[in-house]
Order: sequence, then structure tokens, then C-alpha cells
Amino acid sequence: MKILFLGSPNFAKIVLESLLNAGHEIVAVVCQPDHPAGRGKKLQMPETKVFALEKGLKVLQFDKVNAHLDEIRALDFDIFVTASFGQILSREFLQIKMGLNVHPSLLPELRGATPIQTALLQNRTLTGVTIQRMVYEVDAGDVLEQEQLEIGEEEDYVSLERRLADLSCKLLNAALAKLENGQAQFKPQVGTPSFTRMIKKEDGRLDFNKTAKQLFGVVRALSYNPGCYFEIGGQRIKVLKAKVSEETLSPKEIAATRKRFLIGCKEGALEVLQLTAPSGKKMDGASFLNGNNARKVD
Repeated sequence: MKILFLGSPNFAKIVLESLLNAGHEIVAVVCQPDHPAGRGKKLQMPETKVFALEKGLKVLQFDKVNAHLDEIRALDFDIFVTASFGQILSREFLQIKMGLNVHPSLLPELRGATPIQTALLQNRTLTGVTIQRMVYEVDAGDVLEQEQLEIGEEEDYVSLERRLADLSCKLLNAALAKLENGQAQFKPQVGTPSFTRMIKKEDGRLDFNKTAKQLFGVVRALSYNPGCYFEIGGQRIKVLKAKVSEETLSPKEIAATRKRFLIGCKEGALEVLQLTAPSGKKMDGASFLNGNNARKVD
């Protein structure tokens, strides 16, 4: 099939690559504009753009795709596919051709832009992927394919994103094959919708007045992006990996033994396994404590 693909980050890049490997023709890749990143604020290309240029695919970058409908109509495609695109398509856009959306949750659960992070933040044990027909109401379209996936106890965003992307590739290619063969059967979503929200940088700040289990969910979900942190003596410590401990400590208290980096929470304690020190050096929690005499976090 001739496919117009809309998506920007790594999840979308994996899905795009699977479409090419399955033999579909990608008429163009629509993604977000390059954006400044890192300390130097150098412009960084979306991952789908990097991949598309390597493969010689046409790339269109729109801050507001709905303002470029004439360019979209001029493209020769059979269907469009969206995956982590990050823009709401207008009714006019949706009237051009039929579209499928790849959504990493079991719709109608976790509609919105952050289903992977939210599943981890909520310490869910089950999620999945839904291939749905694009409609104007966000993530409310009829379902063509859906499959659940168990979330591992120690799983973080990076590993869960990869597994959900792989499952998305399988389901999307199955959905497209059914459309080509005239065997597609769309079914309404069943159940009560739940919704995600946008993640902000401040969501990564660890509040030790919450339970250790809650903070473990934050680290799993956000340590990769936008990052998790707390402060000691006004200096920021970035948490990369952690786990729940049953130790009893007062909130914000650091365990006196110093053999493990344990910080008290409302219930239980959070053990910091890997961190980035204020110097920028990555190290395990115990090694950090060897050079720091703090007894409490800020």
C-alpha cells in the first residue's frame, strides 16, 4: 500500500521501519520540526526524519500540519498511519483519506499522549497496543487490532517502549493486510475511557512524602525523559534506577548504614541503585554515599 506516515520519536521510527520492511511504499514522512536539545541547544532532528533521510524518503516537517492540507492532498497515498505524532488532526485532514493510529494501550484505557509513561506511573501490570481508525475525538476510533502485553516488575520506559513498538509493528502490518484483502472488521471500543496527561519536567521531582511504590513508578516512567531527581544540600541528584525497600525510615531520611542508598518515604524506602551525581558522573548509589555525609535529602 501507499502510506503517508506521521510520527516523530523513537517509537514511531520503529513502526516506520517495519512498514518499509513489510514492502509498503512510504510516500512521505510527516514529523515535527527540528528542536533544540541538550546544554548547547543544538537543533536535533526527529528520529523518524533521521531514518527517513537514510532511506531516501520524502520528509515534511510541519509545526501545524492542518495548515498544510493542500500539500497533503497533493500526495498520492492510499491510507495514512500515525504513531506518536503529537498533533491533533483536523476534520478536514481526516476527510482526505482513511487513517490508522497506533496507540500503545488497551483502548479505551489510557487515551492521550503519554500511555506508556502513565502505565508505569500507575504501576500497572498489564497494557497493550490498539490499532484504531482515526477519528476527530482523541483515541476514540473503532478498533481493528488489539493485543495485551504484561509489564515486567522491573521494567522501565525504555524496555517497555521497545516491546510495545515491536507488538505495534506486528498488529499494524496485520491490520493493513486485512484492509488490502477486504477482511477488515472494525469494532467499537468497549469500556469506560481513562485519560493520560502531558508530562512536565517537574513531574520528575521525587517527593519522599509519597510511598516508595509511588516513587518507584515515577523512576520507571520518567528517568529516561524528562528525568527524575531530588536534591542534597541544594545539589541535584538524578536517579536512573531504583527499587522499593521495606526498610522503615522517616521521610527524606538517608539510612545510617551507608551500605545501600536508602531514602525513607511515607511508606517503605526507595533504594537508589544508579544515579548521576552533580558532577555529571554516573555511579551506583553506594559509591555516591562513600563521598557524601548527608543524612537527609532536601
